[in-house]
Amino acid sequence: MDKEKIQLKRIFGYCWSTSFLITNVIGTGIFVAPKGVLKYSCMNVGLSLCIWTVCALLSMMTTLCSAEIDITFPRSGAHYYFLKRCFGNLISFLNLWTSLFLGPGLAASQALLLAEYSIEPFYPSCSAPKLPKKCLALAVLWTVGILNSRGVKEVTWLQTASLVLKMAILGLISLSGVMLLVRGRKENVERFQNSFDTDFPEASEFIEAIFQGYFAFSGGGCFTYIAGELKKPRKTIPRCIFTALPLVTIIYLLVNISYLTVLTPREILSSDAVAITWTDRVIPSLTWVIPFGISASIFSNLLVNVLESSRVTYMAGQEGQLPLLFNMLNIHSSPFISVLVLVTMASIAIVSTNLTDLINYLYFVVFIWSVLSMIGILKLRYQEPNLPRPYKVFFPLPLVTMAISLYLVLVPLVKSPHMHYIYVCLFVLSGLLFYIPLIYLKLRLVWFEKMTCHLQLLFNICIPDVAEEQ
Repeated sequence: MDKEKIQLKRIFGYCWSTSFLITNVIGTGIFVAPKGVLKYSCMNVGLSLCIWTVCALLSMMTTLCSAEIDITFPRSGAHYYFLKRCFGNLISFLNLWTSLFLGPGLAASQALLLAEYSIEPFYPSCSAPKLPKKCLALAVLWTVGILNSRGVKEVTWLQTASLVLKMAILGLISLSGVMLLVRGRKENVERFQNSFDTDFPEASEFIEAIFQGYFAFSGGGCFTYIAGELKKPRKTIPRCIFTALPLVTIIYLLVNISYLTVLTPREILSSDAVAITWTDRVIPSLTWVIPFGISASIFSNLLVNVLESSRVTYMAGQEGQLPLLFNMLNIHSSPFISVLVLVTMASIAIVSTNLTDLINYLYFVVFIWSVLSMIGILKLRYQEPNLPRPYKVFFPLPLVTMAISLYLVLVPLVKSPHMHYIYVCLFVLSGLLFYIPLIYLKLRLVWFEKMTCHLQLLFNICIPDVAEEQ
């Protein structure tokens, strides 16, 4: 019977998938850093709100481009598989090599940030000590790892609970701001009267403002990781996208309007955490809730990040670019080894904080993979025109997404050339040291094959049953 099969099961329906997408998109940005858009908009209130709308449209375009990949290849780790199919083993392995470090690095950063916000209320007059912060980060990280190894259902329930708390706080900020605006007090309304009359930014500042807002909408391509666990992905993915992203856009606009109703543009720019400053002004008794809400937001993102990253290594094990152990599941149908390795590497990054600095520079490599994905979509349409594509993204959208990603790659290199970018490129290319002997020359490690049997018995894992490709 299907219940007895050990395999990644398609259990994400429309509601779970929509919740998953919203969790990915709404991170900490809307809580702590909306001032970036206002700063580079030269404090032009009307223009800053227009920029948020533009960012939402750009996010919708990139997400729809990812949707073509997910629906054409509805399997877990679809992005990695797609690169392997379009560009061959070398490019897909270098993408995997980056993911092996970027996933744990991001998890470490999220765990440290969560620990910082959780401990901060206990140290109101000074910064929290590093030791308890790191201990709490490790405890949270391993809790998330255990939850992921127990299967998908526990993760989805917890991330949904975190999402409800996050949305409740954003809803409180939005409704309070709207009520203050409707009351029509002069100090609340005057910022929106003649809101476009102030100076307009230069082209470079305008673009910088767009990318500040665009960062808050990132995460729309999350279905490339779990497409193999979605029910009816051909119908589910488009429905989720057209439900979640407009909803997030409305919430972001209302929250920004609420901030601007209560605070002046200068007060927003001088604040390190706009949401906390807003709460101090409107509902002082609930100031403690905002750090708690931010922690819940980070926790849900951490849960989802571990889930997504483990699917990439699982698919790589299936495709033969990682040891067979990575392609094994435990009795809860979870890729246990992938989760274990990810959490272990993230723990090392937490203990050795120097490693987390590299993550900031690894992000620009992500946009290189984005450019290659857009090229791959166009390349596959030309090379395999008869490939079943239940959904095809509008042709200009991959070109626009490619232009955005190229800009995000080139601007840091031109604007502030730094040796770290060269180090990151060398790090990516260092994957060749493993690719050439293990993948290209197919060198067999007999001792590791023997150890695989012992590890399989130790962790009670096995190769998954063959699933029907949908």
